Amino acid sequence: MSIKESISADMKDAMKSRDQLRLDTLRSVLSAFTYKKTELGRELTPEEELAVVQKQVKQRTDSIAQFSKAGRQELVDKETSEKEILEKYLPARKSEAEIREIIKTVIDGLKPEERNQGAVMKIVMPQLKDVADGNLVRQVVTESLKG
Repeated sequence: MSIKESISADMKDAMKSRDQLRLDTLRSVLSAFTYKKTELGRELTPEEELAVVQKQVKQRTDSIAQFSKAGRQELVDKETSEKEILEKYLPARKSEAEIREIIKTVIDGLKPEERNQGAVMKIVMPQLKDVADGNLVRQVVTESLKG
C-alpha cells in the first residue's frame, strides 16, 4: 500500500470518528500530493510521495519554532499534533546515538586531511537522508570533527 493510499484510508477513518484535526491534516497532505502531481504532469513515485510528506513535516517543524518565538502556545500545540500525525507515514527515524555511530565510522574511514564537514556530510547524508533530520546530522558532524 502506497503512502497516498494509506493516508486516504486513514482519512476515511478520521471522518467516521469525527477527528477533525486528523482529517484536516490528512486532507492537506492529499492536497499537496495533487499539487505535486499536477506540477510534474504524472503520477507520483513512492519516493516523491515520501518527499511530499517529509516536506509537510518540515513545514510543521518550522511553524512550531516560529510560533514558539511568538508565544502562541495554542498554535504550537496544533502544529505539534499535526506533525505527530504525519510522522506515522515516514520511515523510522534513527536515534542520535545511531547517527553518532555512523558519523564516527565515516570520519574514522577518512584520511586526516579529508576530515572536514563538507566531505563527511557528502558521505553520510545519502545514508541518513530519509531517516534523520539534516540539522541534527550537521550538528553531530560539527561536534565530532571538533572533538
